Amino acid sequence: MGRNNLPQYNHNGHEVTRGIHPDGESGRRGIHPLKFVKVSARSSNKVSAVVNILWPVVPVAIALHFAKPEWHLAIFITNFLAMIPAANLVGFVGQELSRKMTHKAIGVVIETTFGSVVEIILFMVLIKTSDGDSNVPVIRAAILGSILANMLLCLGACFFVGGLTRVHQEFHSAVSEAGSGMMLVAGMGLVLPTVYRNALADRTDLPANEIPDETVKISRATAIILLVAYIVYVIFQVKSHDGIFNEIYEHDEKRDADRHKDLAKDKLTLTECILALLIALAVVSMIAVFLVLEIPFMVEERHISDAFVGLILVPLVEKAAEHLTSIDEAWDNQINFALAHVLGASIQTALLNAPLVVIVGWGIGKNMDFRFEVFDAVALILAILVVGSFLRDGKSNYLEGCLCIFVYVIIAICAFYYPNPEGHGAEHGGGH
Repeated sequence: MGRNNLPQYNHNGHEVTRGIHPDGESGRRGIHPLKFVKVSARSSNKVSAVVNILWPVVPVAIALHFAKPEWHLAIFITNFLAMIPAANLVGFVGQELSRKMTHKAIGVVIETTFGSVVEIILFMVLIKTSDGDSNVPVIRAAILGSILANMLLCLGACFFVGGLTRVHQEFHSAVSEAGSGMMLVAGMGLVLPTVYRNALADRTDLPANEIPDETVKISRATAIILLVAYIVYVIFQVKSHDGIFNEIYEHDEKRDADRHKDLAKDKLTLTECILALLIALAVVSMIAVFLVLEIPFMVEERHISDAFVGLILVPLVEKAAEHLTSIDEAWDNQINFALAHVLGASIQTALLNAPLVVIVGWGIGKNMDFRFEVFDAVALILAILVVGSFLRDGKSNYLEGCLCIFVYVIIAICAFYYPNPEGHGAEHGGGH
């Protein structure tokens, strides 16, 4: 028998399945209910495990929607909370699957993509349930809000916790430069339709309906180009330059502060990963529908502005799992992994999720476009520039983390008081 045909064993003594990375081998096959619940409940880290305490809220949120449909505020709050453990499970499954990938760069892309599944579902539910174009302002704000939450709040938290016990953390330029460069291009693509719309708003020599129509067309063309850019970016990571990224991620794994504990953990089998994914997606989809249906009530009756719902509330709940994972990686000195997840999630929102919702809206007759509020657009560009300046030297510390978080809080305060567009929702923002 040749050497390659001999059984291979991992660090826990489990025989490794062909095509599975030793770190992701569970040593089991099929589905084991008790083990499945135990591993899922423990999640990827202690903070994520604490989040799972919210699972009892899930049936309560679903029951309230059907039993007490007039309790709008209670339904919104319970479904908002219920989305957190459901999104956390999606993120955990993505992490478990990425462990099983022999190709580290592909694993990171898969994990980031699973983290964006919740966002894609929310966007699709928002555009599909929109009465005319009523949810379009919320979607626009949510697109930029998701990017801002990643680039300012999550990245700031990563820099902060990583710098608490270290003078600074160093990250590889290949991760930071590719990420910041892609975000600059994405920001330009998202914002230019807004610039076009506002530059021609006061022109009196053009037909009244021409500018909005052209803005929609420009947005759809831009969406297609951004999707192509995303495909090129993925090929860059997992094909043409995969050797660089694999080396970076493998080096990060070796300097993980608690790698020995992480390796010793029980893992889900591939079958259990698929089962967990089906459960999580079913719950997320249901809760997303219930949550979105209550947004008009929050905007019109509770006087919460579109900007605050989209920029702050929706991104916080949909990105909770990704944020917890990235912060834990930064704490464990895996700053390249954390940076890849944070910037990767922002890039996916800008180059994949946002174009998808524009194209789907196009297909179902909804005029979804990239005509953002000037406030939102300026906040995005400034955030990209701020983060880019912190990434330039290849080092991070807790001061830079605090500054990112402070910028996010300033944007949140402005969003809370930002009034809705004329004729949509409440007349004023949350502060009136």
